[in-house]
Amino acid sequence: MRGGERAVQGYVLTRYGDARALNPVDYSVRQGKARVAWHLDLPLVAGSELSGVVQAAGAGATRFAVGDRVYARVDKLKLGAFARCAVVDESFVARMPRSLDFEDAAGLPLAGLTALQGLRELAITPGDRVFISGGAGGVGTLAIQLAVWMGASVTTTASPRGEELVKSLGAETVVNYREQKFKDALSDYDGAFVLTSGRDLTDSFRILKQGAKVVSVASIDPATARDDLGMGGLLTALVWVANTKIRRQSRRRQVSYRSLMMHPSGDDLDVVARLVDGGQLKPVTDRVFPFEQIPDAFAYLEQGHAKGKVIVRL
Repeated sequence: MRGGERAVQGYVLTRYGDARALNPVDYSVRQGKARVAWHLDLPLVAGSELSGVVQAAGAGATRFAVGDRVYARVDKLKLGAFARCAVVDESFVARMPRSLDFEDAAGLPLAGLTALQGLRELAITPGDRVFISGGAGGVGTLAIQLAVWMGASVTTTASPRGEELVKSLGAETVVNYREQKFKDALSDYDGAFVLTSGRDLTDSFRILKQGAKVVSVASIDPATARDDLGMGGLLTALVWVANTKIRRQSRRRQVSYRSLMMHPSGDDLDVVARLVDGGQLKPVTDRVFPFEQIPDAFAYLEQGHAKGKVIVRL
């Protein structure tokens, strides 16, 4: 969201003590790749998620008081989390987990909401065997824990360096993606949450039971294009054509798939905070950079080796 001193719809978060998390979507915006999905009103301040202290509340904003420690995934079309002060609609804001500092809390909103909403879409029931690709990443580390909390048995992919981490979070089986393709090692799973790109979406169809479901964050299906991104008929039709191969393979394997477009939600962040404070969910922070070194932080994130979240401290 736009930085500024005046609270309008929600809250201005003070610079003191604040932290911001970096995400692949942030450098996708910088590179112009996000223009396919979102029509951003340039110029704008980038940044997707933050933690901080409420400095002021706008008219009609009554959920929080000045001085509250909060965190948020900001509006996708306005961004602004990297501003000194950020104005955020109150429906996107929640109180920070009491047990966390600002740095760890800043890495929770985007990844936590993605993991929670994606697993809800899978409709996990206790005893399900669930595959999560890319388990050592920012979303994956939380998705593993949430799936275990929901009663699932979790299998994931990771490098040798990430294997110990994902097992400590609850993954029962880990496939070393550098040495083996998961499609050749797994079978009869009840659902798949695909957090990685390339062939992993269609490869996941091979490991599922008939009637199972795949949720992917690395693709856009026609329903998501129409309902979540507000694309018109022509663009939705182009997405439908682009998904032809995926649709054919899913029908052949008798599984369904849906792409996930996470939506900001203060209510869902309340759920995440309760799980953190209750000990069921632990954020994983890879590195914390001072804000002045944000170019270095982005360079580190873009190398693709981070285990958990990369944070900048204002």
